[in-house]
Amino acid sequence: MTPDLVTFLRPLLTAEASAEAYAAGAEPGDLEQAVWLRLLERLKADDPPHDPHRWLRSAVRSEARRTRRTARTEQPYGIEPAGAAEHEPEHLALTAARHRALRDAVRRLPGRCPRLIEALLSPKDLTYREIAGELGISQGSLGPERSRCLGCLRRLLAPEVAAR
Repeated sequence: MTPDLVTFLRPLLTAEASAEAYAAGAEPGDLEQAVWLRLLERLKADDPPHDPHRWLRSAVRSEARRTRRTARTEQPYGIEPAGAAEHEPEHLALTAARHRALRDAVRRLPGRCPRLIEALLSPKDLTYREIAGELGISQGSLGPERSRCLGCLRRLLAPEVAAR
């Protein structure tokens, strides 16, 4: 495909694909790509269109019809049972890695923050009264202390989250 032909046809193809795509239930870019591919196949077969504008309009409409037919006949896959992905090896490995990163960051927190966050993350689901008793602080100061510790944890995890 020559660069001149691409430059020559691109505005028309963009307009035609935009006009046909949504009625066909497709994205304009997908229609454009399909038409470029059909044009490339024709040029490869040494059968260039005699009237490129007319051919392009016809090709866009044809691709839109094909997309509509495909959408009518395709059936979605059955829905996976709830929780099926939770037992996939990749899911389990990623979850374990996230938990390790969180636990490592909690251990790096200053002061009594590691103990406080560990208590909040405890599977025992401790109440504020139980956590305050365990840490030896008043229940009223637990909220502000928690906020400070979570702020520190956010700052520690920010570079790790951004890196990913």
